[in-house]
Amino acid sequence: MGNRLSKIVTKTGDAGTTGLGDGSRVSKSSPRIAAIGAVDELNSTVGVLLAETLPPAVADCLVAVQHDLFDLGGELSIPGATTMTRAHVERLEADVERFNADLGRLKEFILPGGTRAAALAHVARTVCRRAERALVEVAASETIGDAARIYLNRLSDLLFVLARTLNRAAGRGDVMWRKQR
Repeated sequence: MGNRLSKIVTKTGDAGTTGLGDGSRVSKSSPRIAAIGAVDELNSTVGVLLAETLPPAVADCLVAVQHDLFDLGGELSIPGATTMTRAHVERLEADVERFNADLGRLKEFILPGGTRAAALAHVARTVCRRAERALVEVAASETIGDAARIYLNRLSDLLFVLARTLNRAAGRGDVMWRKQR
């Protein structure tokens, strides 16, 4: 890996193709590359959220998510590979339950916002949904493990709960949508 990363400008993608982990080359416009890019964008967005001052439990959770997303990008870069498992999904489900336990029950929709950290969690949630849609598109024509798709679905749930958690940790309430305004 060290040799591969020591040369950044390779010019191998100048013709509009890129190499996958198995050595094959595909168009940069392929659904698989779009999904890899969406997962990379999601990981970067989580990184921006992590640049905020966060409660340690939230930061630890998000660092684990970043590692998972890197693994997911690897899975997508090698057709037929599987890195995401049911254990990844179960960890996210437990995190959703843990962080949601202290939050009040929602009776109305909430708007993305409140604190900067909560707003960034909502941005990450929407980027996660885009990554999920991109992965579903790949899975329509190629084999993708179910755990990868389910992981992104659960991650968007977790990011929603974390946005609420971050507002609460800062002493702010949720920003409620007002039907009659």
